Amino acid sequence: MTIERKQPKPKKCRVATCRASFVPSRLGQAVCSPACAIIDAPRNQEKARKSLAQVERREIKVRKEKLKSRADHLREAQAAVNEYVRLRDAHLPCISCDSLPNDHDLITGSRWDAGHYRSVGACPELRFEPLNIHRQCVKCNRNLSGNAVEYRIRLVRRIGAELVAWIEGPHQARKYTIEEIKAIKAEYRAKIKELKGEAA
Repeated sequence: MTIERKQPKPKKCRVATCRASFVPSRLGQAVCSPACAIIDAPRNQEKARKSLAQVERREIKVRKEKLKSRADHLREAQAAVNEYVRLRDAHLPCISCDSLPNDHDLITGSRWDAGHYRSVGACPELRFEPLNIHRQCVKCNRNLSGNAVEYRIRLVRRIGAELVAWIEGPHQARKYTIEEIKAIKAEYRAKIKELKGEAA
């Protein structure tokens, strides 16, 4: 029993100045002749160039990621956590002095830090703990070294004495692996996206 192969259907040449009808001799053939293929080539070259550029960008990103030190990963994760805290507390006053945001601050975020109650130096195991980080004005955080006494008073009001006691209590030393740090960064970037979506 012989199986008859279907004959390809005629197509119109893709080249705008030609548009001749032809029967393709191979799969995916879009032009009628070598002459039209030469005319059509720049279109494919641009596509190929864009595709190549995309591959190169991905490879560069992978190489850069491999070159990052543990400190680089920590810095990026902390930046993500801090941005999340500033967004989470966007309409709350400074944790240390009750100064309120004005409209300009809400747009730029320029006057606000994410201040740690227990500093990263004193308690590195709480560096990513959101209960230990709250939006704080630059004056209190940087100029007044965290304004800790006032921070504590308002922190008790905001989260309760029990949680403040937990923050102040002893904590097991923690050495984050690079994979754990990457997971923290990814988690908080997702939370940032969610908060920005809610605000939009």
